[in-house]
Amino acid sequence: MEPVGEQRGVGRRALLQAALTTPAVGAIAATMGASPASADRDGGDGERGEGRFDEQSPRFALAVMPDTQYLFDADSADPTPLLGTFKYLVAEREDANIAFMTHLGDVTEHGTDQELDLADKTFRAIDKKMPYSILAGNHDVHSDDQRGDSPYLRVFGPQRFAKSPTFGGASPDGYNSYHVIKAGGRPWLILALDWRLSDKGLQWAQSVLDAHRTLPVILTTHELVAADESGKASLSGYGKQLWDRFIRKNDQIFLTLNGHFWPPGRTTLKNDAGNDVHAHITNYQDRYYGGAGMIRLYHFDLVRKVIDVETFSPWFLARDPQRRTPLEAETLELTGPVDRFSVEIDFEARFQGFAPVVLPAPRPASAVTPRGTVAYWRFDAAGIPGAGTAGSPIAPGTVVRDLTGQGNDLVVQRLNSSAPGVLTWSSEHHTGQPAHASLRFDGGKNPDRGAILEAVAGAPVNSMKFRSGYTIEAFVKLPAPFQGDHAWMGILSWEGRNGDAGKTNGWSRDEPTCSLNLSPERFVQYVVYPDVQDASPTSWSHAVPTGEWMHLAVVNNGQATVMYVNGSKIARNPTQPSTGIATLGKPFVIGATQFAQKFGQGFYGWIGDVRISSRPLKPTEFLTTYK
Repeated sequence: MEPVGEQRGVGRRALLQAALTTPAVGAIAATMGASPASADRDGGDGERGEGRFDEQSPRFALAVMPDTQYLFDADSADPTPLLGTFKYLVAEREDANIAFMTHLGDVTEHGTDQELDLADKTFRAIDKKMPYSILAGNHDVHSDDQRGDSPYLRVFGPQRFAKSPTFGGASPDGYNSYHVIKAGGRPWLILALDWRLSDKGLQWAQSVLDAHRTLPVILTTHELVAADESGKASLSGYGKQLWDRFIRKNDQIFLTLNGHFWPPGRTTLKNDAGNDVHAHITNYQDRYYGGAGMIRLYHFDLVRKVIDVETFSPWFLARDPQRRTPLEAETLELTGPVDRFSVEIDFEARFQGFAPVVLPAPRPASAVTPRGTVAYWRFDAAGIPGAGTAGSPIAPGTVVRDLTGQGNDLVVQRLNSSAPGVLTWSSEHHTGQPAHASLRFDGGKNPDRGAILEAVAGAPVNSMKFRSGYTIEAFVKLPAPFQGDHAWMGILSWEGRNGDAGKTNGWSRDEPTCSLNLSPERFVQYVVYPDVQDASPTSWSHAVPTGEWMHLAVVNNGQATVMYVNGSKIARNPTQPSTGIATLGKPFVIGATQFAQKFGQGFYGWIGDVRISSRPLKPTEFLTTYK
């Protein structure tokens, strides 16, 4: 639609009849490499697209297409830009992990049979290649959703989407619909509402949400909010009705998208549950070439808890940069604050009211001690009989059982007459951790204090050389704020000087033969003196965060070592040959690192399950993997 206040009408010229579609049909076939005559109107299943969509990835995109009415405008019709957008979405679906496309209404300028016929042929270019939704705007139809039959309904009614696996259903009138998509490892509901919702339409929409009470909802409609020139959006008159009667009452709706007005803008509203609802208007029909098929990609990142938004014209993007006209270059990509921005959303917290996160149940030791497991320690009642009171000190002499049954039990010791609070039991744990418990270490430098868990004399792990490879895993969390000087504190290690193992090429012969530590910059450091080579290859992570659980893994394949943080391989892994660990028969330790055979400070933070395997594991075999 044009700016606020313009009434729908036939417009400035008489409409053409059947000849309207002739120039553009060939362009569709040429652009997409398919014959429109052979295209099937049932579409959107996404099964025949050029790229695969990864529904489990925590990073995915939603494509948003605003008003295209000036591309389907009587004898001025030219859908070529839209074809360029469709071609881009299909080609880039895998790389951008695009889950779905939603159109925001005003497909055409006048809603005539001829315009809708051309729109029909144009949208066949994306049918069966990517799932999508579409809804009617005021230029496509008139009155509310009880209007009855129309050219729009005959083309974009529910029959078009009947075979799409994302299609959930439509209202009896056919003008409202919903899709359920699987993305980020969970289902999401896309609700596409007519530009004017009747009481019957409202009842239908509520019934859809009532039947899908645990799904987060993205509501799309043609009119909801309008923006001023600064991009600040507010509810329109009709938008306030829809807000008061429907949106604010349904906490599932966290994002609304609409076109109709320009300029684009956004706002954040509070619903009746006190939660944010992000309301965005996107419309570029006032821009050069009727918006030139401008698309918005909403990039969801469930790990970073953010939605990154970008706006661009794939049609112009495909042009030779040297041959773009000034207006094409100007419209290629929009980077203003209402066109390129990020929305921070803690998805778990935002959806807690209707879809609370159910944490995985603890897994027994038998489920996480496969072939090659040398030792496995955990700090719930299975590992420490009698454990279970949060904050209770762990007494010296307490035995932590090796749950493989191979005799690698650990015994608790306090360093330098440290107070009882230096080691306490905790119910905190990584969500992917088999045991729902950890130990809280309160080690420090001034005065030197800490606690260790030391392997018993004669434990096999003390002497194993691991020449065929190994994997060492630990769940770790650093306190926030991270207070005090804890530079070079140890997470785990083997006791003994590398010099006593005959090593001469390390930083100091007083270093232990193997240790996992934290640098002053909070870089995780893994240094090992191999059993075979006279060397000390060292892996370094990035600066790890505080206040967050991490899964650390060190994997050696008998030739070299790679460190992983949260299943991601770090950059600073040495290629230097590394075969085995030069153990000396002295104890394996959790909670500190020796230097010159003495312990100073202990670890500061939480340590959860620790496992050692005598073979290199793949990330899919780590303790965080559910089977």
